[in-house]
Amino acid sequence: MARTTGSDGEKTEAAIREVAAALIARHGYEAVSMRQLGQQVGVQAAALYRYFPTKEDLLFTLMREHMEALLAAWDAARPAAGGPVARLAAFVKNHIAFHIARRHSTHVSNMELRSLSPERLTQVLKLRAAYEKELRAILREGAEAGVFDLDDIGLTAMALIQMITGVIVWFRPDERLPVAGVTATYLRMTMRLVGATMDMEERHVHAYAELRT
Repeated sequence: MARTTGSDGEKTEAAIREVAAALIARHGYEAVSMRQLGQQVGVQAAALYRYFPTKEDLLFTLMREHMEALLAAWDAARPAAGGPVARLAAFVKNHIAFHIARRHSTHVSNMELRSLSPERLTQVLKLRAAYEKELRAILREGAEAGVFDLDDIGLTAMALIQMITGVIVWFRPDERLPVAGVTATYLRMTMRLVGATMDMEERHVHAYAELRT
């Protein structure tokens, strides 16, 4: 069935997605009913089906849009210049900022993959793979350039993703560390993990330039 169009319909649909992400993150997908969701949004449960014909349609939309937004955010944040250290730093900063701002949808995306049908799971996993490929490319370039010391690019990428996504588990904006402080700490940990420092790239570029002269 076609979704309601127009500004009111768009606002209602946005409210449904926002409330659904919060409820599913708190209670789990199986425990949340469309009736409960309708009550929280302020509409009849039957009205929800104009926007999302099934509960799985809603879950899939949340997870797909989360990954599409993450890919778009990285595309916008990717440095136009600079080497692998600069790109890795930008990747970590963008990843942390994105997920802190979207705590509920991050939790849903990480915890509810099992609730998707195989076809939809495949679509979400393809988006996740495309994002993780970006990180592996940065790590591979850094290893080949000699600025990263890595035993296994794939395992390092997975470890980094887990580490920087895990910020949402404990971070609260009203606690002692601001986002900038948390990000700076995680950047230092990231560079130690890959065997680099923030100034290593500058030294490497300078030495390379000298060899070229």
